[in-house]
Amino acid sequence: MSELLLLLGMGAVAGLMAGLLGIGGGIIIVPVLALVFQGQGVDMAVLMHVAIGTSLATIVVTSLSSIRAHQKRGAIDWAVFRFITPGILVGALAGAAIADMLSGHSLQLIFAVFMLLVASQMARGNVAKPHRQLPGRGGMLVAGGIIGTVSSLMGVGGGSMSVPFLTWCNMAVRRAVATSAAIGLPIAVGGVLGYLINGWGVPARPPYSVGFVNLPAFLGIVGASTAFAPLGARIAHTIPPTILKRVFAVFLGVLGVKLLLDL
Repeated sequence: MSELLLLLGMGAVAGLMAGLLGIGGGIIIVPVLALVFQGQGVDMAVLMHVAIGTSLATIVVTSLSSIRAHQKRGAIDWAVFRFITPGILVGALAGAAIADMLSGHSLQLIFAVFMLLVASQMARGNVAKPHRQLPGRGGMLVAGGIIGTVSSLMGVGGGSMSVPFLTWCNMAVRRAVATSAAIGLPIAVGGVLGYLINGWGVPARPPYSVGFVNLPAFLGIVGASTAFAPLGARIAHTIPPTILKRVFAVFLGVLGVKLLLDL
């Protein structure tokens, strides 16, 4: 019962962050799922792989809810979405393949460091300053490939990279958040396909897992995250999220340190 409540609470926070900050929620879901699976005695060899694969599966649903909420306000730049998506899909599949070659300990170490970097960026309460315009199709393809690879490897929706990239390219921050929410969908779709294929038939996974996606955890998270993503999108269009970002940064920092200590 306590694990179910934890999954529901995590889903609610992930959905809120998806709508508010344009992130897919994986930065919360992955470390908490890792702790849940660790408590269940899941083998460390597959623990992080299942946590990341399950996170990406939930982001597919969360992204759809967040996209719908932002689209009502006409805030998504669909031209950018079209140009960056091919690179995102290729990168997401590549990230899943790279994760399959890494050990569970290596994945946990990489993710913990990634969390601390994101926490540091959020704690500063700023984003990259705009210096230029969006690149051409070739540049967008390369940017999408990098964002997709790192995001799929970490099991996140890509907002921690795509929002700074888009604002650096002179896009207004609220439009960048909304567009990042849309970009999270192809990242999640490409990534989860890779984790489903690479995890098929792998031993020691938790019960009721399909590939590296655990169905009970997936169902527990998506209900709450889908309900809270529109709320986050509404808040994003009404208040500056700076203070919330800094509180969130502390939360990420604590979880990142916890993952490092558990290695």
